[in-house]
Amino acid sequence: QVQLVESGGGLVQAGGSLRLSCVASGRTFSNYAMGWFRQAPGKEREFVAGINRSGGSTIYADSVKGRFTISKDNAKNTVYLQMNSLKPEDTAVYYCASKYFGVSWYPNEYDSWGQGTQVTVSS
Repeated sequence: QVQLVESGGGLVQAGGSLRLSCVASGRTFSNYAMGWFRQAPGKEREFVAGINRSGGSTIYADSVKGRFTISKDNAKNTVYLQMNSLKPEDTAVYYCASKYFGVSWYPNEYDSWGQGTQVTVSS
């Protein structure tokens, strides 16, 4: 199983930027697609962005397309989420997750999850 540790969350004003990182250990990172999900209070966990094993293909939720960028560095066992033009509705706990082989929109297809990092966007 892959162990995942997120970092980089915090408090930012609307229009600002944050970069989240997720460091993986325990398995061959290049064999895994990675996803970022988020969960706001009282809401279900939702897909944000995903990237394939090599880092060459990405998918995004419509709500973040054009503002967020996911990237993957297999040499550093790390996946990133660059978040620009942040909005108050982006406030949530953000989780990274790993999935053996192909990337997916669906959280129940992911094998391992990090503990989450809080992102709060003030208006």
